[in-house]
Amino acid sequence: MTTDAPAAARPLVYAHRGSSGAYAEHTRAAYLQAIADGADGVECDIHLTRDQHPVLLHDANLDRTSDGTGPVAERTLEQLRLLDFSSWKGARVPDEYGGKSEQFLTLPELLDILRSAGRNIGLAIELKHPSPYQLKLEDRVLEVLQAEGWNPATSMLENIKVSFMSFSPDAVKHLLKSVPAEAVCQLVDDVNIEEIREGFGVGAFTGGALANVMRAARTEGERLLDNGEVGMAGPGIDYVREHAGTVQRWLDSGRRFRVWTVDSENDVALCQGLGIDEITTNRPAEVLAQLTAGSRPVS
Repeated sequence: MTTDAPAAARPLVYAHRGSSGAYAEHTRAAYLQAIADGADGVECDIHLTRDQHPVLLHDANLDRTSDGTGPVAERTLEQLRLLDFSSWKGARVPDEYGGKSEQFLTLPELLDILRSAGRNIGLAIELKHPSPYQLKLEDRVLEVLQAEGWNPATSMLENIKVSFMSFSPDAVKHLLKSVPAEAVCQLVDDVNIEEIREGFGVGAFTGGALANVMRAARTEGERLLDNGEVGMAGPGIDYVREHAGTVQRWLDSGRRFRVWTVDSENDVALCQGLGIDEITTNRPAEVLAQLTAGSRPVS
């Protein structure tokens, strides 16, 4: 008589801004597709509107992912709902995923989508800084979550396991006042001045100043992780490759890992080999297909 060996653990797979390889990031279609793909969780980025609604957008400006322009923080929710956030991707959205006017989402609307998943699912919320509202961003997000039924002690909201993350150590330390350390992730990555200049649309002088601020933030974030003040480490995949010693030290000290953005087969294999707990990807269906043979999810 033979018995099957237990399946090896696999990383949990979080859909980066939804299944954003298939549909425009942060849209209703992207999140519905992530659920259909079997993602263990989804990731979103949060900004505040002028009238203090938490909305799902990565950029501080509207130009890249909508037919609008200018800062998100200068628009009301009503004004944002008039914009098209899905057509830029060039992907036809199935009728069952909603019309063009239904693709833009607030945080409560994403929670409604996840409640209807029919299973337990994770939600990783990134608080985007710099924000004109500073730490009021975190306070407002927590206020909205509590109004929706979020339990701060367990960081659960019905079937949704909520976690929080930011590149800003100040934001992370602020979150730790009211959120369990195991539900807070310090994001870290190397600082590239050219990417900063392109991303913020600034010149060499301002880009250099921003880079210095971001290097200081990374150093403080690394200190928080070294000291065990935060439960989760959130390095980019390039950081994992370039700082193997630091990554191994954090792994050995028991930090849980959430690595982003892991799309290639080689990067998936690297994370799996290191014993990474969670990976964030634009391609959850493909990544799950690579991981699932003979594996079970990490709890």
